[in-house]
Amino acid sequence: MHHPLHQNVSNLDAPLQAKDHISVFHVKGVTKVYQMGEVQVHALRGIDLDLYQGEFAVLLGASGSGKSTLLNILGGLDAPTTGDVFYGQRNLTRATESELTDYRRYHVGFVFQFYNLIPSLTARENVAVVTEISRAPIKPEEALQLVGLGDRLDHFPAQLSGGEQQRVAIARAIAKQPDVLLCDEPTGALDSQTGIVVLEALQRVNQELGTTTAVITHNAGIAQMANRVIHLTDGLISQIQVNKHRLAPHELTW
Repeated sequence: MHHPLHQNVSNLDAPLQAKDHISVFHVKGVTKVYQMGEVQVHALRGIDLDLYQGEFAVLLGASGSGKSTLLNILGGLDAPTTGDVFYGQRNLTRATESELTDYRRYHVGFVFQFYNLIPSLTARENVAVVTEISRAPIKPEEALQLVGLGDRLDHFPAQLSGGEQQRVAIARAIAKQPDVLLCDEPTGALDSQTGIVVLEALQRVNQELGTTTAVITHNAGIAQMANRVIHLTDGLISQIQVNKHRLAPHELTW
């Protein structure tokens, strides 16, 4: 792969440690305060966190715990009120709007709860929308094959199930070969059986491309497939747990 941050992670049970791995994100003292009318909402109250190259991290917390806010800040979609976010050596909190646009375009893949596919385009064309503006993309057909949809290339979103649409969204996100894949409740709109198929696609991307993957969820069952589980409560990290033995997606229950 062309990205220096990419590496293959084949041993599911080898926990990733700071001493062994490059820090992709270094978050220091991050707060986020929203003004809603006359009320100040403290979404993040002081976050210190590193995410490491090639890891599969789950950010776990209830609704309102700050996990979506944190993910949006990591992805350059939002800026912290105070604190710093480093992506490698680059301080995102000091980046210009044009630098953030380049960062989002070339380095980060996003997967959201709702698939945001273009209804008038086939699966292949939905992925090609991204590859046409990428520096060194994977072919749309290869990206769709990686998520198990090699036989659905010419289907339109309306001809695909929810789980298949979400896998097209994952293929679209990874086709530009991002260093980082940020997923916001990617199984939130799916039943557990379909969700497991989607998680298998995410795990495969993480293992085969070495893409650093962060998944936010309120679903504790998903946490067992991660290298590390970062628990968020009321805008703070309450616990970080390393899974010495990770479960495969089909072993998860929720």
